[in-house]
Amino acid sequence: MYEDMFYERLVKLRMARGVSQREMSLSMGQSEGYMTKIESKVSLPSMTAFFYICEYLGILPKDFFDESVEHPAIIRSINSDLLKLNEKQLTNIAAIIEDMAR
Repeated sequence: MYEDMFYERLVKLRMARGVSQREMSLSMGQSEGYMTKIESKVSLPSMTAFFYICEYLGILPKDFFDESVEHPAIIRSINSDLLKLNEKQLTNIAAIIEDMAR
């Protein structure tokens, strides 16, 4: 049950990033077929490898398991930028978001 969610989430996040299994594997310093083995449910990554996967995807491990957030890397980037704004700027951004969400 949880394993299926893991595999599905991994595929969804990798595809959202727009990279192939091969590209992701090689970028992480693994063999060409590393992500293929994981995504085809042949194996689960070690905890250390899971952290590398999250780092590669630009997300925190908690974001990986939060299926309610469809684009966690984008949200994380926006959050990082929001921390640099003053109160007036944040209020303006909040108003824009409220308007767009309607």
